[in-house]
Amino acid sequence: MYAQLRASFKGKEDIHTRLMKKYKKYKNIPNCWFYLLLVSSLLLSLGLCIFMKHQIQIPWWGLIFAAVIAIAFTLPVSIITATTNQSPGLNVITEYIMGYMLPGKPIANVCFKTYGYISMTQAVSFLNDFKLGHYMKIPSRSMFVVQGIGTVIAGTVNLAVAWWLLTTVENICHDHLLPPDSPWTCPSDGVFFDASVIWGLVGPKRIFGPLGNYSALNWFFLGGALGPILVWLFHKAFPNQTWIPLINLPVLLGETAAMPPSTSLNFNCYLIIGFIFNYCVFKYRKDWWQRYNYVLSATLDAGLAFMGVLIYFTLTMQGISISWWGSEGEHCDLASCPTSKGIVVDGCPVY
Repeated sequence: MYAQLRASFKGKEDIHTRLMKKYKKYKNIPNCWFYLLLVSSLLLSLGLCIFMKHQIQIPWWGLIFAAVIAIAFTLPVSIITATTNQSPGLNVITEYIMGYMLPGKPIANVCFKTYGYISMTQAVSFLNDFKLGHYMKIPSRSMFVVQGIGTVIAGTVNLAVAWWLLTTVENICHDHLLPPDSPWTCPSDGVFFDASVIWGLVGPKRIFGPLGNYSALNWFFLGGALGPILVWLFHKAFPNQTWIPLINLPVLLGETAAMPPSTSLNFNCYLIIGFIFNYCVFKYRKDWWQRYNYVLSATLDAGLAFMGVLIYFTLTMQGISISWWGSEGEHCDLASCPTSKGIVVDGCPVY
């Protein structure tokens, strides 16, 4: 990370930068633009936390703490995203921290996650767009202005549409009060609501702390921190094994955040495909790997998207569903059994 940070200031200019420097329209963005945007956003957010503290629930120091977390993790997450195309999430970390600091305040927990996690993901997405614009020779100042205008328009339209739906659609987001075929079930909003209840209202202390049943899971924080060090030690101990440095634990562990909805079947398939084409083909037929590996990845993604569209128009729209062993979940008959102590259900173990 230190090498990457130094390279961003003193690194060698790539061919795109050298080409664009020949034309006056490709002017660099002044640093003051970024500083002004950062300061104005922080001041506006601080104003909301101070003057609407009963609605926002998060104190001013919580906002500063969330901003520090976002700034500290932007660089390492950006490096992982740039090298692996996978972005580790900080949503659980931010929810966990605020749940301990301010238990019983669900809105504060959601706001802390928004400022500490979502602002970081937006920064990575912002950099991603700038990199694409850099390759396409789009002037950086134009990219900055368009990003700013797009953010204002998107935020305003989203808020207006959400306000309109909440005031016009009866029983919106209440699954048990809506008709079976209603589209207003709000699955994404339900995730935010569930997180606010679990981490904010109930709190991690009553789930993963001394008052809960899952305190042993906290040891995995230590395991995740020591994991890359163990890989590095193995690499030093066995320097001739070239596959050891290729182990990327943030990617391997971060991928499990997709479970659910992904199942073990999805992960086994992608592990097998990745092992065959990233290790075996690279080791025994390096010419194939260099020529076809990225093409294979693109065709697998395109084939999945094509089949999704085809199945939707040919089967789903006709009310036909496909049920086979690969789509029936984890094949665990006990998955629906309660885990609370003393609850008796036929066919389930009693804890």
